[in-house]
Amino acid sequence: MQHLKRHLTRIISVAEARVWLTALVAALVTYFLFELTGEVLEGETRAFDESVLLMLRDTSDLGMPVGPAWLTKVMTDLTALGGVTVLTLIVTLVVVYLALRRKFRTAAFVTVSILGGWGLSSIMKLGIARPRPEVVQHLVEVTDMSFPSGHAMLSAITYLTLGAMLSRIEEQPSLRYFFPLVAVVLTLLIGMSRVYLGVHYPTDVLGGWAAGTVWACASWFAARWILGRPSGR
Repeated sequence: MQHLKRHLTRIISVAEARVWLTALVAALVTYFLFELTGEVLEGETRAFDESVLLMLRDTSDLGMPVGPAWLTKVMTDLTALGGVTVLTLIVTLVVVYLALRRKFRTAAFVTVSILGGWGLSSIMKLGIARPRPEVVQHLVEVTDMSFPSGHAMLSAITYLTLGAMLSRIEEQPSLRYFFPLVAVVLTLLIGMSRVYLGVHYPTDVLGGWAAGTVWACASWFAARWILGRPSGR
């Protein structure tokens, strides 16, 4: 009995530490997002943004990115993983998977959470209305506003939320860490591809990552409240 009590105490302590850590991350990233948005609106980041974009281009031809030709193809492929078409497909497949596992409440929560985050991204873009970079040539077609990066924000919202939700229903410890890790790696690669392709300033991507992370953290807290804690954790 004493051993069981110690085991339960350790589980509760780990769970509480995870909650406080997530809350701390959300608070710090929210503060960073507000500060960054203010700097962007005041034009304080322009010199930094343009210097990074120029650093990634051939000085004799700003239409040519640095690195081998295959790197541009890789970045173009990676950036597609943050597009609405690919994200919609991935979300649909995960929701169907959750439904097949009879996790209907989780499937509904994932759908509402991600669609809400996508809506927030559109509102932020229209509200801030920062023009796209013009200092270098765009290597892929773009049409909307620049801040925050939609690819960075939507990928953070989608992949981090899916990673957290899939982690909740997994019983195998290695998979519970695997899903969030994959989500973070994909989010980082997609954001970096946007800067390399010249369609976003670095601060656009930082803003997208920050906003997406805050939304994903909020979704995680909401899931604990609405769906309850996963059994055994």
